Amino acid sequence: MRSEARVVAVTGAGGFIGRNLVWRLREAGYDVRILMRGCTQAEIAAALAHADTVFHLAAAIRPREPDEFDRSVRFTHALAAEIAKAGRCPLVVYSSSRKITAPGAFGSATKASEEALFQLDRRGEAVVAAYRLPNVFGKWGRPNYNSCVATFCHNFARDLPIRIDDPNAPLSLLYIDDLTEHWCGLLRRPMVESGFHEAGPVHETTVGEVASILSAFAEDRRLGRIGDMESHLERSLYATFVAALPESAFTYGLTAHTDPRGNFMEVFRTQAAGQFSVFTSGPGVIRGGHYHHSKVEKFLVVHGQARFRFRNISSDERFEVKVSAGEPTIVETIPGWTHDVTNGGEDMLVCLLWANEAFDPLRPDTYPCPV
Repeated sequence: MRSEARVVAVTGAGGFIGRNLVWRLREAGYDVRILMRGCTQAEIAAALAHADTVFHLAAAIRPREPDEFDRSVRFTHALAAEIAKAGRCPLVVYSSSRKITAPGAFGSATKASEEALFQLDRRGEAVVAAYRLPNVFGKWGRPNYNSCVATFCHNFARDLPIRIDDPNAPLSLLYIDDLTEHWCGLLRRPMVESGFHEAGPVHETTVGEVASILSAFAEDRRLGRIGDMESHLERSLYATFVAALPESAFTYGLTAHTDPRGNFMEVFRTQAAGQFSVFTSGPGVIRGGHYHHSKVEKFLVVHGQARFRFRNISSDERFEVKVSAGEPTIVETIPGWTHDVTNGGEDMLVCLLWANEAFDPLRPDTYPCPV
């Protein structure tokens, strides 16, 4: 049995996975000791002196120098030696890779680092949990370095072209927030077995499918739409795409349709959940005076006061309600009831509006009719 870890050392804390993990650990209340590229042996020893858990994330991925893979393995051996010297028998979590079996220097270096850590386990000097990770994606991924998702998001966010050699190439994806949440859960376990572990969910897709999803996000953003995003993968990709936006794209303008009554602006449209808009009206101004057969709207006054009037076009029944921003109330239009809204106050009326379908000028389902 092991008590819950409170002091956690993280190598590669400046990398994509490391940065996300460090923030998640600190949010969970852990005392995090970070080890960055170029740290000294003394700094490693100081970080490990009280560590209950060590996340070894530092690795060479696309090195600029030929011996960088060798330096990565040497760093793992130095780390293992300091773990043994500290004598705390910590949990060591190693971010290995599914590409470990691929020919080349990366696979060889990753395998050598795995072996150096498992030797600690065999000597009883650590509990080692190795994760042969698929492609991990999420915020702070480096384009042209961490994954094709990071590259695609960066390029689509800047209206740059992407290159795809084989759109049908399989792609296994793990979202960074799922990985860091899994690892935080691992630290809460009373016992962790040495060996290979897995985090999930892992999404099996293709390069072309991911590119298509991200391309649609960029196009929707240009057109003021929001897609369905029904799956966890789509929602995770959307967060990653938005995180890749340059600062100049943090805001974008809306088109205001202005007339003597005030302004009307579409905020955004969705594929399956209708349309969101906002409008303003000056004191005493009346809007509406129409009915719908199928369209349903929900109004929320966020500034000012409003009077909503309704009349059933068949039975001539009538209904009236006054609402204000001080008492938030949803007012819903009913098919077959003509309706209007009057600014009943002295200030500008500002109202949010949702409709269950996006406006189609060819089939507006809006028929003028006085209340």
